[in-house]
Amino acid sequence: MQKTGVWWLGLMFCGFWAWGASEPKSPAVPIPPGAEILARLKKEHPRLLAAQADFVRLKQQIEKDAAIRDLYGKVREQGRKMLKEEPAKYEIPDGLRLLNTSRRVLNRAQTLALLYRLDGDRAWLARAWREMEAAAQFKDWNPRHFLDTAEMTHAFAIAYDWLYDAWTPQQRQTLKTAMLEKGLNPALEIYRKNSSWSRARHNWNQVCNGGLGIGALALGHELPGPAAEILEASLKSLQLPMAEFNPDGAWAEGPGYWSYATSYNVAYLAALDTALGTDFGLSKMPGFSEAGMFPLYATGPTGRTFNYADAGDGPIRAPQLFWLARKFNQPFYAWFQRQSGSAGPLDLLWFDPRGEAPTPDRLPLDKYFRNSEVVSLRSAWNDRHALFIGFKAGDNKANHSNLDLGTFVLDALGCRWAADLGADNYNLPGYFGRQRWTYYRMRAEAHNTLVLNPGQEPDQSPSAAAKIIQFGARPDRAFAVADLTTAYAQHATRVQRGVALLERRQVLIQDEIQAKSPAECWWFMTTPAKIAIADGGKAALLTQGQAALRAQILAPANARFSEMPAAPLPSSPNPDQQKVNTGYRKLAVQLRPVSDLRLAILLLPETGPSAPSIPALRPLAEWK
Repeated sequence: MQKTGVWWLGLMFCGFWAWGASEPKSPAVPIPPGAEILARLKKEHPRLLAAQADFVRLKQQIEKDAAIRDLYGKVREQGRKMLKEEPAKYEIPDGLRLLNTSRRVLNRAQTLALLYRLDGDRAWLARAWREMEAAAQFKDWNPRHFLDTAEMTHAFAIAYDWLYDAWTPQQRQTLKTAMLEKGLNPALEIYRKNSSWSRARHNWNQVCNGGLGIGALALGHELPGPAAEILEASLKSLQLPMAEFNPDGAWAEGPGYWSYATSYNVAYLAALDTALGTDFGLSKMPGFSEAGMFPLYATGPTGRTFNYADAGDGPIRAPQLFWLARKFNQPFYAWFQRQSGSAGPLDLLWFDPRGEAPTPDRLPLDKYFRNSEVVSLRSAWNDRHALFIGFKAGDNKANHSNLDLGTFVLDALGCRWAADLGADNYNLPGYFGRQRWTYYRMRAEAHNTLVLNPGQEPDQSPSAAAKIIQFGARPDRAFAVADLTTAYAQHATRVQRGVALLERRQVLIQDEIQAKSPAECWWFMTTPAKIAIADGGKAALLTQGQAALRAQILAPANARFSEMPAAPLPSSPNPDQQKVNTGYRKLAVQLRPVSDLRLAILLLPETGPSAPSIPALRPLAEWK
């Protein structure tokens, strides 16, 4: 496979792309020296995410508010189950990641410590100690995959701080020693070299800086030297990924990694507020206050997300939305999180009862997220049967990207019709290296986009970046046009795709291609629906249960639909060990040879006996 562009520079085996540009000489938000930061640190515990007064207030709210009381009951039930479970063990089942163990310890630390602060039952304390004592004895916290180290440091920081007055001096010493030797010291090596995740602009930066920064806040008085150094370095480094929220809160790694990145970004800012009384202005960085809008718009009416990049399409459960709602007075964020059904310790700590379902007069139905180059169009809010389109241009070099420029997902009638298969196994050989584009789910042909001249690899340029060049929204029509030319520059001088939501009841997908020489073109849509080809191939009826969606080819006259397996084309690479895409098929159109092509396909949910109105086709340049 040919090396293409700067994407290959610095590619790492750990599950992330090149780290990105080095830390700026002058961070956008000035950060004082570490000693000045530490001088602000409150002496009392608890001070991370909440102070003693906050726990007292929460206890009072549980007595008065039925919703919070119900949430508390669910957290208590989780705690009861933890009492019966054995402490986590040092397990690296894939040979690389201790991450599941670190997350298990963190969840137990937060849950058990929170319950102890609320009711004082020493059973929670004893079980928390068993957990922390076991993890303190691990040989390390797996620093070669530093997410594991950061999340474990976070867990120990919460246990140390929230239970500080309940631990014996010997127990506190055990926790402190483990954090220093297995968390803070390995991190200092990275900060001093300005290397690895400290230079990243993606989720690794937020998770590692967040976990380690919280650890430094927990031990600031006991270990002032390492704590001051980590706080100063982390607050400068964190600005690299936070700048990526500009201008409107979207996230190039997709909704799944938005959730992971913001969980640590918010936890660190929240801990800074409670421990220091300030986040030094980081929360005011452009776009961050809008970050909660992204999952709201990226989630369709079925509850499934527009899961571009390496992610599944399950619902987003992000308690940090409660914190963001309060911080920026955005009740819609809190409403969205309450709909998720999430019931973890941070949901209880940060719970916000405000906010109602959005309506078009209060929140626009359509949204174009700039920089990430993602568009969301829908027919209604808070209606499971509404029509929803997620559409993207974007950057194939972004962390966790697939070759999916031009892809879309479609919800209607309570079903997902056009689907993204999500990630494959992260442990496949070369999945985050040179073999990445040989895996089907990473390739354009697995997505709801175009492939030109299959067999010439890869099937989109890995270095391509595409922009939304037109976007419009009014009550009867919403649309976006993406210029995808860079993705297919080897084969074409112009490739553009327009997606239009017409009368809020049907979708037009229109592609315009000017090939350099006669080319073979494929149009794909992956679907879980049953497919019945009709009208001599000019139409197809997709069904899921009683729901039906009609696909109609409007142009060119010689185009025909076919049904295909959700599997590589015969000319494509097909390595072993890939996931089998059971339950999915592809609706496809193949055209050859094409030089100057307009391919227009109408997707219409069938809601009654009336025949669909066929829109008049216009060139994309006239979609204004």
